Amino acid sequence: MDLAVGLICFLPTFAIFAKVLLPRIEKTLKAREDAIDGTVERAIAVHEEARHIHAEYQAELSAARHEAARIRQTAAEEGAALLASVRAEGQKQRDDLVAAARAQLEADLIIAEAELREDVFNLATALAGRIVGEPLIDLPKARTISDEFFATADVKSSATK
Repeated sequence: MDLAVGLICFLPTFAIFAKVLLPRIEKTLKAREDAIDGTVERAIAVHEEARHIHAEYQAELSAARHEAARIRQTAAEEGAALLASVRAEGQKQRDDLVAAARAQLEADLIIAEAELREDVFNLATALAGRIVGEPLIDLPKARTISDEFFATADVKSSATK
C-alpha cells in the first residue's frame, strides 16, 4: 500500500512537473542557450570586425610610413640638388671674382711696369747726364735706346719664365 500511496502522490506531481514546470525550465534554458549562443556569435563578429579594422589600420600605417619615406627621400634629393646648385653658383661667382682679380692684377702690372720704365728712364737719363756733365733729357735718341733696352729685357724675362 505504501507503494500505491507513493505512486498516487508521485504521478500527479510528475504530471505537474512534466506539463507546467519542465516546459518553463526548457524555455528558460533555451533562452539562456540562445543568449549565450547569440553572445558568442556577436563576440565572434565583433572579434572579426576588430581584426578587419586592425588590418586596415596596419595597411594605412604602412602606407603612411611609405609616404613619409618617399617624402623624406624627395626632400633629400631636392636638398642635394639645391646644395649642388648653390655650390655651382658659388663656384661660378668665385671663378668670376678670380678672373676679375687676375685681369685687374694684369692691368695693374702693366701700369706699374709703364710707370717703373718711365722712372727708370728718367733716373738713367739723369744719371747719364751727371756722368757726361750735361743734361740728356732733350736727346730724342735716349728714348729709342731706352725702349730697345726694355724690349730686350722683356724677351729675356719671358724666356726664363
